Amino acid sequence: MAKKKVIPQYNTVTKKGHMYYYTSMVDADGKQVTFYGKTCEEVYNKAEKGRKAIEELKFRKANPTVRDYSEKWLLMKSATIRENTLAGYRKTIEKHILSAIGDKYIDEVTADDLKMLMVPVSKLSSATYASVNMLLKCIFYSALRSEVIQENPSAGINPRGGKPAKERPALTDRQVSDLIATVKDLPPYLFVLLGLYAGLRREEILGLKWDCVFLDAAVPYIAVRRAWRSEKNRPSVTPVLKTPAARRDIPIPELLVTALREQKEKSISDYVIADSEGEPLSYSQFHRMWNYIPARSTQERTIYRYINGERIHHTIKPELGERCRTKKSLIYTLDFTTTPHVLRHTYITNLIASGVDPKTVQYLAGHENSKVTMDIYAKVKYNKPWELAKVVNAAFPEPQNDTDSEP
Repeated sequence: MAKKKVIPQYNTVTKKGHMYYYTSMVDADGKQVTFYGKTCEEVYNKAEKGRKAIEELKFRKANPTVRDYSEKWLLMKSATIRENTLAGYRKTIEKHILSAIGDKYIDEVTADDLKMLMVPVSKLSSATYASVNMLLKCIFYSALRSEVIQENPSAGINPRGGKPAKERPALTDRQVSDLIATVKDLPPYLFVLLGLYAGLRREEILGLKWDCVFLDAAVPYIAVRRAWRSEKNRPSVTPVLKTPAARRDIPIPELLVTALREQKEKSISDYVIADSEGEPLSYSQFHRMWNYIPARSTQERTIYRYINGERIHHTIKPELGERCRTKKSLIYTLDFTTTPHVLRHTYITNLIASGVDPKTVQYLAGHENSKVTMDIYAKVKYNKPWELAKVVNAAFPEPQNDTDSEP
């Protein structure tokens, strides 16, 4: 036989001429909440529903799921990192962590759960693997410090894994010459020169204003003070740089000085690189501008044609010097591909190859960590055995055969 519920007699209060029954309780955050009703039974039902919700919330706060705690960790990080970085963290967590263990209570997650989570991630790039590894450790170490968990299951995750990131080498002198000749009268020309001869990052080039370009100084230079970012394809230029070390003054060679003077004379904008209205480029505008370069390379590509209403695609591999069949003014003049980062990498490599010391390179490149500079320095400086032969031979001379004199 079902137990009959006992409805208590609640206190009453009059509001706007009407009498209400009410009761109060403390919620999961320690705040008092009050439930009102025209009858005791109505108040009772509301209070029971509220009590269950509060108990569930209290349980979830004491025993959060990985999803709950990840949201809390992201909220805590939002005070110290950029919006774009936060969005990147959120996307990685959602895709690689929460999809696998998001609904598990965080104190029930085992080391095996995390190792299984990392199996599909290990088949991706090393950068993705490192990012997921870092985020797992941050979330679980934070939970451990807050005493949400008693043991950290992420401690044993191997920091290595994934496919090695494909490293693009710096451009050779011949490739630099071909690239400049190709883009000479095209929209990306000045962007390319700023990457090759000032070593600016993409966001530094697109955020550069003329008030930071000093062409008439005794030594012409560029001051890096702003950075461009794209949020939902809308440009945003702020004084927030990638790191404090990104704030720097970079002397520039004559070739770049000349190109900047020519651009400044016809510019209608405060920005060095701008759209037709003088505004900073959106991401899609930048993509269209950069696409002038890969469009002129001989890299293999897939093209689409419509034949009798049907979309047909096939792969083509243009020949160097060949004209595009559909656009006769376009000639394939580049037998290599490049990226904005490779332009900067070429600048840094050329500084090192010219004998510039590592600390100066670190400053000009805007590297926060000297390890980044030294890794590039080592590859450039010490990957030439023919130049190191003299050093090695001096360190390991041929042994001399001493002959003992006869008594």
